[in-house]
Formats: sequence, structure tokens, C-alpha cells
Amino acid sequence: MKLNLRRKCKRRLPLRPQESLVQPLIPNLTWSMDFMYDVLNNGVKFRTFNVIDDFNREALNITLGTSITSQRVIRELDRLIEWRGKPEGLRVDNGPEFIAQALENWANEKGITLKFIPKGKPHKNGYVERFNRSYREEVLDSYSFETVRQAQIISNAWLWTYNNERPHSSLMYHTPVSFLLKYGKLHSPQGHTEFPTFQQDINIKLKSLILNATN
Repeated sequence: MKLNLRRKCKRRLPLRPQESLVQPLIPNLTWSMDFMYDVLNNGVKFRTFNVIDDFNREALNITLGTSITSQRVIRELDRLIEWRGKPEGLRVDNGPEFIAQALENWANEKGITLKFIPKGKPHKNGYVERFNRSYREEVLDSYSFETVRQAQIISNAWLWTYNNERPHSSLMYHTPVSFLLKYGKLHSPQGHTEFPTFQQDINIKLKSLILNATN
């Protein structure tokens, strides 16, 4: 009956402070992060690590891989901070990569607050959840991928289009980048006048990728 074995218990999560989901007044105040899952044609599963700036719903990053650990999350965030600047807070769920001690130590060292949403309430991370839906419908569910690299290339091309060519009703029908350029500097503290954005690879066009993927 294996009565001599210790019973495995789930890790208890600390109580998370309730925080309303409100649009920040300035860029780089709060970023939201989340994971998604999909599968290649050969059955291999892969994940996507998505990051957006809550101020203008701008997609800052989509990283794909068969395994994305907390250490990989830290490397991607360091890369983002190098060109975008440091956020004051990161809104995340209670996934194992986000509650990992390594990420907590990194955030403390950088002076960044981890804002955990209550367990089982994804609407508390509504900005990135809405982004995930668009990404799911327009990329992950629209194309079949042979490799993770192929999925990454198409995701990057779509990300630029999402930021620069698609108006959002929540942004007064501005695109994320045009909203940033018009209102981002309005409330920015002195010394924060430039907010670099994700750049398009001029050698990769989304329309040509779509044609190749559907042929």
C-alpha cells in the first residue's frame, strides 16, 4: 500500500494583493507577460513567451522554444531592457517560471516589482490575454509549422504588423506605435523621451511568408 512513502503536497502560494487592471499613464510602467502553447506538424510541442507594454498594448517580445525556463525568461527580459528600458513592474500569473526563485532574485536585483495575479483569474492579466487571442487566431491557428524557427520568423513579421499597422479601439484607433509616439512622451518623466520599438526585418515580409506557408 506504500504507506511508508511521504505524500506529495502542492506548493502553497502566498496571498497576492488585489490590484485593479488599469492602463498606465506612461510607457515602461507595467509590462504583462504570459506563455502560450502550440504544436509543430511532427507533433513536437513548443511554447511562446509573450511580453507587452500595458501603456499602449505594444508587443515587445514573442520568444518561441520547445523549452523556456525561468533562466531563459531572465535572458529575454535582460535583452528587452537593454534596448527598451526597465519597467517598474511585471504583471504575471502563478506559473512555475514566474514563481521561480531565480526570477524573484533577478527582479529584486533590478528593482522591479513582480505583480502576481490571483490564482485562477486570468482576466486580471487581461491586456496580454487579449493580445494572446489575436496571436492565437491570426498566427498559431492559421498556419502549420515545420520548425520552431519557421514559427518564430512568421511571429516576428506578424508582431511588427500588429504594432505598426493595426489600429486598436482601446487606443482611440491608433496603432500601438502611433499611440506611443503621440502620447508616450506627454507624461514621461524627464530623461525618458525615447522608447525604442520592435524593428521590422526589411528582408522578411509578412505577405510573402503567408504565401509560402499556404503553398
